[in-house]
Amino acid sequence: MTARALALALVLAWPLQAFDDAGRAFALHARRPALEPAMHALSDDARPALLVAGAVAFVSGPAGRAALGEAGIVLVPVNLVVESLKRLVDRPRPGGSRNRSNASFPSSHAANAFAIAFVLARRWPRGSPFFVLLAAAVAWSRMDLDRHWCSDVIAGALLGLGLAWAALALWRRRQARPAST
Repeated sequence: MTARALALALVLAWPLQAFDDAGRAFALHARRPALEPAMHALSDDARPALLVAGAVAFVSGPAGRAALGEAGIVLVPVNLVVESLKRLVDRPRPGGSRNRSNASFPSSHAANAFAIAFVLARRWPRGSPFFVLLAAAVAWSRMDLDRHWCSDVIAGALLGLGLAWAALALWRRRQARPAST
């Protein structure tokens, strides 16, 4: 069975659809019109905030520049894996829209948010609760705006954390190796 056929079978017989339907119903019921601008800011308008955060990290000294470098190191594999899975699984979004290059599973917003939270929490452990809460808010915004299923967000968060850990572990191991002569 090819990977494509396996992915198609997974989507057609999605074992978590009842869970996803319940999660979607909960998220849509929990929506608050007063919070909609914040949800859009977390979900759609994050690029300016990321640019500002990157600039602050760059000028804040060695720790900030190291965190910026580590963010770059983890975001490459996270996005390669997530975007590959999106194309392979090709799951429609909750509203029914289908676009293989922008499929629903897994959530790249959640993956990126949790990968960055991992990097920042390693660098500044006392800020960990804030970083995790912010990543969770980004993930929730994707469900609140009806752009992802619950399992998309959970899978994205787990992929982001796992791949960030693996990428940094490999990077540190590579950096610790003595240079060959």
